Amino acid sequence: MIAGTGMLGHLIGLDNLPGVRVGGLWIGNADYLIAGGVKPRTWSFNSLLFLNLNVDLELLAGIPGASMDAELMQFNGEDANGKAGVITAYDGLSGPKPFVRTQLYELWWRQSLFAEKLVIRVGKTTPTNDFNNVTRAVPTTDTSLKVAAVSGLIYTPVFKNPTLIGVSPGYYNTAYGITANFAPTKNFYLTYALYDGALGRGIQTGLREGPVFDGHYFTIGEAGYAWTLGQHNLIGIVAAGGWAQTGELYGPGVSQNGSEGFYTFGSQRLWRQHEGVDNSGVSGFFQFGINDSRTMIANEYFGAGFAGFGLIPQRPVDSIGTGLAWSWLNRRYGFRGNEAILQTYYQMHLLGTSFLEPVLSYIPNPGESRRTQGAVAVTAQITVLF
Repeated sequence: MIAGTGMLGHLIGLDNLPGVRVGGLWIGNADYLIAGGVKPRTWSFNSLLFLNLNVDLELLAGIPGASMDAELMQFNGEDANGKAGVITAYDGLSGPKPFVRTQLYELWWRQSLFAEKLVIRVGKTTPTNDFNNVTRAVPTTDTSLKVAAVSGLIYTPVFKNPTLIGVSPGYYNTAYGITANFAPTKNFYLTYALYDGALGRGIQTGLREGPVFDGHYFTIGEAGYAWTLGQHNLIGIVAAGGWAQTGELYGPGVSQNGSEGFYTFGSQRLWRQHEGVDNSGVSGFFQFGINDSRTMIANEYFGAGFAGFGLIPQRPVDSIGTGLAWSWLNRRYGFRGNEAILQTYYQMHLLGTSFLEPVLSYIPNPGESRRTQGAVAVTAQITVLF
């Protein structure tokens, strides 16, 4: 997954360099906490910028199947989720402190072998792009079925299963490691990776230019299978994975030597409005996760949702959707026993590669405390790819 469209490289005159692509992505949003939470009737503003350089070394230097990538991230934001008392984050743009950060987000070498059946990537990467990624659309040769993502939800659980928060690197704490993907057929894949696991003891690996490798390691594996269902060619996918975090882990009044967990997810196109013409229709997805941790913030999770594409007349690129993210929290932190996020959105195409997305979030039981009242928030988010 490479940020942007490459338009930036075109604007600065890099078209004559074969295989060199410069692009980026900017997301900005404003949250207003209508009621409930910790600080009702307050605003929060967030800005996220990615600048990406990708080099196809086969085109530029004649190295078969090789490419390199470097990405810079700039984030300026506020603690929108803390104001609402939401532990698993209804606004996925806002993560842990510091809320102003400039960091090397990714730096990797990718090598494909055996006609792309085996792909190995080494360096600083974003594991949540490769593992437990329910929003990633199923690859298909049918152009009428292609969508950018299965869902446009903005809460964190759709990007990172809450049972992995605190150990799995991802946005915005990427980490160094090695990832291997094996796809022997068009329908089946196996992915395995080993990463620097310093995040498990509270070190923000995203802010480090180099690896930590202090004896804490995070390893994860996933298998997935995709299919086409029935005469209407309804594509779907299901995947399952397991992970392990090594090293001594700490929580409030408790420690644990390592931790393990399991997750699964899937998505399915449920209906096609104009079969063979465009991608308009409805898709659904589910998520599940569980771990044995006594130190992480969540031990079980279930999520599900629906998304509609091109359903509004004369608006073929727009999408609309809803989702539920329900997490069972670790009470050792003083949290409520569980937390649910209900969210709905409408992502509308503006001009070119820009989108506006109004989002409504309802959290009936914010996890920060039993005393925190249910929260209602609205978000206006703009996304620009370049």
